Amino acid sequence: MDEARIAELLQPFLTWPLSDRQLESISMYIDILLKWNQKTNLTAVRRPEEIVTRHFGESLFTAQRILPHVGAGAHTRPAEQSSATQTMVSGSTPDEAQAANAVLVVVDVGSGAGFPGFPIKIWAPEVRLCLIESNYKKATFLKEIVRALGLEDVEVFTGRAENFPAASADIVTLRAVEHFQDILPVAARLVKPEGRLALLIGNSQTEVARAALGDLQWQAPVSVPVSHNRVVLVGKIQAQT
Repeated sequence: MDEARIAELLQPFLTWPLSDRQLESISMYIDILLKWNQKTNLTAVRRPEEIVTRHFGESLFTAQRILPHVGAGAHTRPAEQSSATQTMVSGSTPDEAQAANAVLVVVDVGSGAGFPGFPIKIWAPEVRLCLIESNYKKATFLKEIVRALGLEDVEVFTGRAENFPAASADIVTLRAVEHFQDILPVAARLVKPEGRLALLIGNSQTEVARAALGDLQWQAPVSVPVSHNRVVLVGKIQAQT
C-alpha cells in the first residue's frame, strides 16, 4: 500500500507523524496480511484503507496513551526531538519519568493478526513484546511478520494466556476477544504490581471491565478518533501491602 496514503489516513490518530521506516513497515505488514488473509481468516476487515484506520490507527492511538515517554521524540526530526521529549516528561509523575528510561515488557493477549501488539512495537521499538496466540495458523503468521519486518525482542507464545507466567508484564493489552468477561482476570493476572492493563473495547464494555476487575485503579476511558463507540480503558494494578 502507498506509504503517503497510509500517513494521510493515520493523521487523526497520531500526535506527530511516523518516520519513513515505520510507514514502510506498516505497508509491508498490510501486504503480508492481505496475502495470508486469503487462506487464513486473520481479520474480517479486508480493504487496505480500512485496515489502516481500524487496526493500525486504533493500535497506534493506544500506544501513545500507554507509552508516551517511550515514543517521545522517536518520530520527530532531530531538531524537534529534544523539545518533544521535554514536553512529554515535564507533565509526568516521578514514577512515570523513571519508567521512561526502563525497558518495558508488553504482552498482547489473544493477538490474532497482531493488533495492537505489532503497531505498539512499531511505535516504540524499545519495548519487549510478547504476542500470546493459541491458534497455530495465526501464531505462524505472527512469526512471519516478525521475520519479514526484522523485529527484535519479540516473542510469539503459541498457547493459552492461562499458561503464561503470572506478573510478567509491565503492560498487558487486550482487544476484540471472545468471552471478554472471562478473559479479563486471566489478562490481569499477567500484569506486574504497579503495571497496567490496557483494553481496546466498545464503550458499553467499560462497566463490564470495571465490575469484573474492581480492584484496579481505572483511568477515564478515552475515545478513539474516527470511531463512534471505541475507547481505550487503562487500569493500574495496585501493589500488595
